[in-house]
Amino acid sequence: MAQRSTRREFIRDLGIGAASLPFILNLPSLGFANQAKRKQRLVVLFSPNGIVPSTFWPDEAGEEFAFKESLTPLEAFRKQTLILGGVCDKVRGDGDSHMRGIGCLLTGTELFPGNIQGGSHTPAGWSSGISIDQEIKNHLQQAPDSRTRFGSLEFGVMVPDRADTWTRMVYTGPNKPVAPIDDPYQMFAKLYGRMKDRESLKSILDALGDDLGKVRSVVSAEDRHLLEAHATFVREMEHELKSSQNEALDHAVPELESGVKEENDEIPRISKMQIDLMVNSFASDFARVATLQYTNSVGGAKMRWLQVDEGHHELSHEPDSNASAQEKLTRINKWYCEQLAYLAKRLADTPEPGGQGSLLDNTLIVWTNELGKGNSHTLDNIPFVLVGNGLDFRMGRSIQYKKVAHNRLLLALAHGMGHRIDTFGNPNFCGDGVLHDLT
Repeated sequence: MAQRSTRREFIRDLGIGAASLPFILNLPSLGFANQAKRKQRLVVLFSPNGIVPSTFWPDEAGEEFAFKESLTPLEAFRKQTLILGGVCDKVRGDGDSHMRGIGCLLTGTELFPGNIQGGSHTPAGWSSGISIDQEIKNHLQQAPDSRTRFGSLEFGVMVPDRADTWTRMVYTGPNKPVAPIDDPYQMFAKLYGRMKDRESLKSILDALGDDLGKVRSVVSAEDRHLLEAHATFVREMEHELKSSQNEALDHAVPELESGVKEENDEIPRISKMQIDLMVNSFASDFARVATLQYTNSVGGAKMRWLQVDEGHHELSHEPDSNASAQEKLTRINKWYCEQLAYLAKRLADTPEPGGQGSLLDNTLIVWTNELGKGNSHTLDNIPFVLVGNGLDFRMGRSIQYKKVAHNRLLLALAHGMGHRIDTFGNPNFCGDGVLHDLT
């Protein structure tokens, strides 16, 4: 198979459009894609309002542990799962626990003083540091063999439009929060080209289909399989978007305590679409870092599809003695775990383009929360559940630490992605270095 000597000649000769370029030029057999080293990926998945410890944390440490109810959807991924208990957010300062919980979760450092008033604590502003996902992204973007089109992608599901400390966990630097994209239409447009409106969707998809057809004859049999998978995804997304074209996914800004509007009933559907878009973006090597944020800190989604009519935040404040509330909260966290398991399965079912194994073999998903427990607002024992083999941690275990700072886990994520920094966030919480026992 003859290869063009340059990208420019290839694009000129075949007339490939801008929307198709990132995917097509990453096909291994064309010789343009970087295949020099393994592609590692990191995903951070956030759900709010703490967990029910008794239905979440395994009783046993080590490899012989049993999944509690909230984590049972991960049974199929037992050997690729690592459950970390005893990891604590030790960052203090301004803001209430919900604000510091999400604002310091990925930054590991204090919030600036500000005028956003939380519960009974002092007001606060944005975080004073970069988040670990963006730190890793910047590291990867500096090297030609790990640079991608976007570097990172920030997905959301029903994240309020308002910008405040409760709604943002990603920061490109001090006072620089990043708003996730929680409309699949907007994310699709970001990945495949600008759309002035949804009427232009068909022309974008038609152009993608034409471009994929142009290169079928000049790629290997393996890459033709990748092209077919990509074309199938585009066709399915076209059907999904068209079927809901008259159903608004945009949502009004919810009040903190009163929950979201009726659009909140679309959360399961939006979640699936966003996960499918993320997996496809990895297969296309658009980015190697991603976040997926469900609602927000103090998120008040009403999960009626689970027969839960109360808002999530409202339920999380109920005492442990309220057995009904505890059961509903367990149901909610199990649903979030099902989303994690769906993401893991989609990654496991997708071969690594030009590499070994599946996308899950080269991706680590970190599922976490802003609180350890909702009704106590504790920042101790923050849930961290890791799935996937992307960072070569020793998986298939449950570990119980003794109140270690989560900064050390953030450091471990950086080191696992090849970024050998000595501290991250507040250096006072990094004194013992990278969290031990992970590898």
